[in-house]
Amino acid sequence: MSEPLVLRHPDADALVHAVAARFITALVDAQSNDRVAQVVLTGGRVAARVYAAVAESPARLAIDWRRVEFWWGDERFLPDGDPDRNETQARDALLSHVDVDPARVHPMAPDTGQGAEAAAAAYAKELAAAASTSTSTAGTSTSAAAGAGGDASPVFDVLMLGVGPDGHVASLFPGYPQLAVTDASAVAVHDSPKPPPTRVSLTLPVLDRAREVWFVVSGEDKAEAVGKALTGGDVPAARPKGQERTLWLLDESAAQQLG
Repeated sequence: MSEPLVLRHPDADALVHAVAARFITALVDAQSNDRVAQVVLTGGRVAARVYAAVAESPARLAIDWRRVEFWWGDERFLPDGDPDRNETQARDALLSHVDVDPARVHPMAPDTGQGAEAAAAAYAKELAAAASTSTSTAGTSTSAAAGAGGDASPVFDVLMLGVGPDGHVASLFPGYPQLAVTDASAVAVHDSPKPPPTRVSLTLPVLDRAREVWFVVSGEDKAEAVGKALTGGDVPAARPKGQERTLWLLDESAAQQLG
């Protein structure tokens, strides 16, 4: 696992455009050897602005969007199309503006009355199927990974994460039992400290299954959590690490406790 590298940007606008450019470059690089790029999207106000900046960039034309596999790190368990769903946000800002292959877009299931546990199990099954396909077509351990039990998943090229003021990542909150799960790739989360109360999240072993993990963080309200995560504090954000690179992409407001 890689040690964190902190990249500071003057303000939120600079952060958004730098991350958008880095995202485009990462996908082009991932496709350079004829692979299908695997990316994990996050939610939140900064992420939405990054996606919009990607969609508006002329450089987006360098990407074969039909050879990008899209996953989500977590989801708010709400009805399909709800504006608070991370999927809805990503579709509105980016996916509806580029020529994606619908079969390669993997949202977590919306709330249709089946329960968040069923949604998490369905996502774990989808991840395992993708891992199996990657292994059979590429035949290398860098294309797919599987641990004990039902936590198989592809190896992601880029996994984007936000950070909450309490130091949570995805929907893994401080003190919650989902942090200790190692035998499943996706879990249901109930009684979330931030609304909505019910969510689905990837687990920590799967978040570690990315070549690059990017923490994209903006705002003074995140500064304390960023400081704790990068100085050995006991917060969930301190734990995910990329296999090749772990980037903390911050604006100065979020970085102010780093000195």
